[in-house]
This record gives sequence, C-alpha cells and structure tokens, in this order.
Amino acid sequence: MTDAPLILVVDDIEDNRYALTRRLKREGYERVIEAINGREALDKLESENVDLVLLDIMMPEIDGFEVLRRMRADTRLRHVGVIIISASEELESIVKAVELGAEDYIPKPFNPTLLKARIDASLTRKRLRDHEAAYARRIEEERRRADRFLRAILPDEAVRELKATDKVRPRRFTDVAILFCDVVGFTPYCEDNPPELVVEALGRLVDRFEEIAQKRGLEKLKTVGDAFIATAGLLRAVDSPVLACVQAGHDMVAAAAELDPPWQVRVGIHQGPVVAGIMGNQRFQFDLWGDAVNTAARIASVCQPGAVTVASDTWLQIRDDCRGRSRGPITLKGKGDVELIEVVSA
Repeated sequence: MTDAPLILVVDDIEDNRYALTRRLKREGYERVIEAINGREALDKLESENVDLVLLDIMMPEIDGFEVLRRMRADTRLRHVGVIIISASEELESIVKAVELGAEDYIPKPFNPTLLKARIDASLTRKRLRDHEAAYARRIEEERRRADRFLRAILPDEAVRELKATDKVRPRRFTDVAILFCDVVGFTPYCEDNPPELVVEALGRLVDRFEEIAQKRGLEKLKTVGDAFIATAGLLRAVDSPVLACVQAGHDMVAAAAELDPPWQVRVGIHQGPVVAGIMGNQRFQFDLWGDAVNTAARIASVCQPGAVTVASDTWLQIRDDCRGRSRGPITLKGKGDVELIEVVSA
C-alpha cells in the first residue's frame, strides 16, 4: 500500500488528458488515472480511493457539473477535492462549479506552475481532513472503550447518572433484594490448576451469570473472588425483587452445572434497606452497605450446594409464588438463630 496520492483526470478529449497526465508525472505525481467522460469518472470514483479529481466541465452525456452534484450527494465522495480545468472562462460557470463544491478553477490552457501550486494546496487540505477524521475516529473509539470499562465497574443506571451529572449521589434504598452466588470448591480448583485455566473457567461462569442477571432484571454489583453479587430493585424497577433473584438463582445453579468443568453453587438471598454509592477517586467502586448485604452473604455461606436459600422473613415476600423447604433455625454470625428456607421451585 502506498501513501502517494491518487489523481483522477477527467476529460473527453484525449490530447487534453495526455498533456495533463504527462505534466503531472513530470511533477512527481506517479499515481494518475484517467476517465474519458463523467460516467466513467463516477465509476472510477466508486472503485478507487481517489484523493483529487481534475475535472473538465464541457463533456457529453454527464458534464462536470453533474459529476460534482453526484459527488457531493455521496457521503463517501463529498470530501474528495475537485479542481476544475476547463476552457470555459465564463464567470457564471466558475461560480456554479464552486457552489457545487469545486475547490478551485484553472482555465485552459493551464499554467504548469499554477497547476502544481493548486494541486499541492488541495492535497494538503485532503491530508489535513484525513488526519482530522482519523483523530476523530480514535477519540470515538477511546470513548467507547472507556464506556465499556465504566459499565464493567458500575451498573448501567449509575453510568447514565454519572455521565449526565458527573456524579452518582449516595442514596438509601428501602427494599432491595441482594443475591450472593458462591462457587463450591473453587479455592482447591485454583490451587490445582494453572492460572490461565482458572481465569478462563471463572470467566465463562461469570459471563453466564451476567447473562442470567440481565435476563431476570438484576444488576450485577461486583464479583469478590468466586462470589457473584447482584441486586434487584436497586437502580432499576422490578415488580418482585426477591422473586427475580430467586429465579436468577435457580438459573445460575442450572447454568453452572452445564459448564465444563461443571460447578455447584450456593445462592443466598435477602431483602432489606441498603445504602449505595461510589467509593474511590482513582478506581471507582459502586458498592452497597447495610445489614441486608451481610445477611445475604452469611446465608450463602451456610446453604447447601445447589440450593437457593432465603431467610424466613424474606420468604414471606414470595410464598405465594414458590415452594420452599425449611432447614430449621441455623446460626448466622451476628444474627443468632435464623430460620432458613430452601426455595425448591419458583
């Protein structure tokens, strides 16, 4: 691939094309192609990456004015430079060509020194436009990459608020369902396998959990080690936050068992008031605080592998929609004896 500019010479008279092409090559422009009329010019503009067009006006079938009109109507061609080289010296034709988008106008017979100066100026403008467009594309790509990274850290609603107001204000939520999904046996797996395999396996698991959370209307909060933490009813309205978490929990149990390697998970769910906000200036962390968060984590730590478990007070929110099995009072750190219910169907 070459950086040399490609110039298209368009004229219906062969002697004119020959003289112009010869002059261009003498001035060092090696990449020159020709078109004998406006229709062929448009075809070559479509098939070639042309940098500059030297265009005659008076041509049969499709004249130079129509070529200019079609180029300016085409979003890919409208920024290609055009210099009119024509025997017509009528002021009206010159004005019309400029109005249609021509950058310059040189009368025939052309002055070689003036021609080179005008071509160099046009190609310089083209390079500047190309550099500007490439820079704009890089900025847009960086913006999209930053947006992807931000969405990997913060819930979508928090990202929208941050972009709209330059902050996410801390707030208290009264009834949020919190889901903790903990992978059984992941620590021994880490010790017995190379790191690449560990990260790949956990990545597949987290990807599936994120899909499930999205499907059920949950918001992924974060992963801590091999624990996946999500909420329902925090920044996005959900009809029944606890039921959404229970359904997502059963989906996660099934999905984990289907992966290679297959996993067992424990899912603990609790509902209650929380405080949410962003911590850190250099590394954003959107987080929750409150007794409901701690309780959900402790339920997950004591529930059976493959089970979705809630406390008895949370069970009351879904008892009409689910079937459950009591495990009786179980001691939770800092909570004393709490009756836990395994949700067997939802």
